[in-house]
Amino acid sequence: MQTIKQTSPYIRKQVSTKRMMTDVLIALIPVVSFAIYRFGFDALSRILISLITMIGLEALSFGMTHKPAKAEKWFDRLKSRYADYSINNVVVPAISAIIYAMIIPSKLPFYAVFVGAAFGIVVGKLLFGGLGANIFNPAAVGRIFIALALGDMFSGTYEGVDLAAGSTALGAIRPGGQLFPDAMNSYSILELFMGNVPGAMGEISALAILLGAVYLLVRRSADYRVMLSAISTFILLIFLAGIKLHPTQAVDYTLYHLFAGGLMFGVVFMITDPVTSPVTRPGRWIYGLLVGSLVVLIRLFGVYPEGFAFALLFANMFVPLIDYPKWSTNKIKPAFIIGYILVLASFGLIVFFGVGGAA
Repeated sequence: MQTIKQTSPYIRKQVSTKRMMTDVLIALIPVVSFAIYRFGFDALSRILISLITMIGLEALSFGMTHKPAKAEKWFDRLKSRYADYSINNVVVPAISAIIYAMIIPSKLPFYAVFVGAAFGIVVGKLLFGGLGANIFNPAAVGRIFIALALGDMFSGTYEGVDLAAGSTALGAIRPGGQLFPDAMNSYSILELFMGNVPGAMGEISALAILLGAVYLLVRRSADYRVMLSAISTFILLIFLAGIKLHPTQAVDYTLYHLFAGGLMFGVVFMITDPVTSPVTRPGRWIYGLLVGSLVVLIRLFGVYPEGFAFALLFANMFVPLIDYPKWSTNKIKPAFIIGYILVLASFGLIVFFGVGGAA
């Protein structure tokens, strides 16, 4: 299969970037609709702030980086700066804006929403050269920035909503899973799946997320390899931890972690970003393995109950290495399969013995 070069990002089939990005917007409809239904004006207002900020700054940057044509009137000179401005320059930042809005709490102050959106689009994308040139996911960059710079806003509660970094349901499980049985009394697996729990606006309903995932996969606008690799790695490693921490509830422990927090949303809408993910098939398996493993390690041994955004940005740094021309290939070879299994087994041993396995 030959790589088709067109407007960034580069994709491996005869479809346009516009169509692929439009599919992502359509896939986000169930998640956005549920967020607005669940959180009302709080959700809608923060989505609008994020959209205006990211699309506006993208447009401003586009005009500043394009030379104007010679003209007597200032308006004609300004207009000429946007001669090459296309729908992709609107749709792509719109997707980043919506994803960013979906991974923040519904009660986050407006100025904090703006700061995170501005930092994400400027530092996470525009400084790298704009559309198709960034190596980090802009939404994750913005979310991590406000979590670190404005950390006080992510602690405590506001009108009954837990603002702690990560999901409220995950916050009930301390690193090591000591309070898991009690957490099941507050949040059942069914409630987690349907979204009847507090948390980040777009991360709480696994059902809405799965509807978007099905659409993306049917339309082939997202690569199943990176999704499958990340989710299967996560399930396996969390199950190993559950066997040690809660032997009689290992399955429930796994499902709880699967449906709580930002893992499913991130796997469907963030890890599949064609700009910041590897271009080869083996590379996407490796990428998914890395993200899934890091999320487990952060949740079990880190200071945050969540961890997807941190894991994603860390994995983004390794994408140029994974795609390094001297060893990257588009073929699945026996050596790759063996290496993949060995790396997965190594992470499994780290998790199992890290939670006290064989002790």
